[in-house]
Amino acid sequence: MKMPKAHPISWILLLVTTLAILATSVSRIILPTVLPAIMEEFHWSATEVGFLNSAMFIGAFIGATFFGILSDSVGSGYKRGWTWICCMVVAAAGGILTAMCTSVNAMRGALAVLGMGTGGAEPVNVAIIGEWWPKEHRGFAIGVHHTGFPFGQFLGPVIISYILAVGTWHDAFTFVPLLAIPIIILQLLFGTEKNQKKVYKWIEDHKMTKPLDEVEQEGKKPSLGEMIKNVGVCLHNRNCVMAIITIFIFLWSEAAITTFMTLQLTTVAGISLAAAAVVSGASGLTGWIGQIGWGTVSDSTGRKFALRIITAGWVVATLACMFINTEMSAWMILIFWGLFRNSPFPVMYALLIDSLPKSAGSSMGLMIGIALGLSGFFAAPTAGWIIETYGFTAHYIVLAIMLALSYIPLAIIKETVHKDEDQAAA
Repeated sequence: MKMPKAHPISWILLLVTTLAILATSVSRIILPTVLPAIMEEFHWSATEVGFLNSAMFIGAFIGATFFGILSDSVGSGYKRGWTWICCMVVAAAGGILTAMCTSVNAMRGALAVLGMGTGGAEPVNVAIIGEWWPKEHRGFAIGVHHTGFPFGQFLGPVIISYILAVGTWHDAFTFVPLLAIPIIILQLLFGTEKNQKKVYKWIEDHKMTKPLDEVEQEGKKPSLGEMIKNVGVCLHNRNCVMAIITIFIFLWSEAAITTFMTLQLTTVAGISLAAAAVVSGASGLTGWIGQIGWGTVSDSTGRKFALRIITAGWVVATLACMFINTEMSAWMILIFWGLFRNSPFPVMYALLIDSLPKSAGSSMGLMIGIALGLSGFFAAPTAGWIIETYGFTAHYIVLAIMLALSYIPLAIIKETVHKDEDQAAA
């Protein structure tokens, strides 16, 4: 396994996009973290709150699909930065609107707006970093970039817990989305056409593979025809379709676990809401290890090999969640889950960029939009009903069975890492 090499600007953009994913992660974790407080204020059951969570995922479905396709049409590389900035502005607006809501329906609409922003930001942001690093180290770059999610999943509840200590859940929705402002400034400073040309020249000089043939010139305008064409290309690609199915299963399981984790910790383990908010983010402590490790491993051993191991880890961790009944057991099990929780996503993103380099935003937008939107819409209400009717044990057994089924589409995926060719290129 070789030490990744890249231009200094590539490393800077890796930091910027990692911070961007962290901001997305923290914004997305607000609702699950403050869920008990919302339930208490509105006197909602777990099933009813599940439908509230669904509104955010409907927005994610719309945002990821629309902004992902739009980013390909506007232009790749440095041009995607503008699409990402639009996404974060929408997310911030949705968060502030949610904080101002005084009725259930208004909150659902505001959360849908928040979901549109965070849902759109993820595929666009992944496509950005994929186009600033040489192909030989794509899995590593996306793995590091995606550590923003586990760090956000740990830091987010800590930040929100502090806000809850001095304010209310309304304050969390007001202030957390504003974390994106300094990151937007950094993206504008470093994600420029001039810098991308420097990076591509460096990649050529070091005999590595450019992520794109050329840096696109200014003047290209999006067209409806191009957007439709990108969708068609993605839906006719076997890897894209199988990736949507596979990630749908992972995201269903993640949404089902995270949405009700603070509820399990407060009702089963008897932990206070403030403490449960911190413990619920424990997987973030080890999430970066799995993402960097499995992303880098996939560059040399193949994307499918890494995904098979990650899936097995998910099944074991999900079943272990049945035994969370104390604060200590929660820390241990969730830290173990962190080694696998976010790992399938950067590996699958790398596979999609390998498979569809010119339609990266569209393919990942469709995958995140369909998988995240649909899984989030159905997962929370379904999980809430299972928990209320049969309990947490049945809840985790069902999720483990679903995860095991992901081996079927994974078997159909075509490997994109060809070791002999990569060694020859290096």
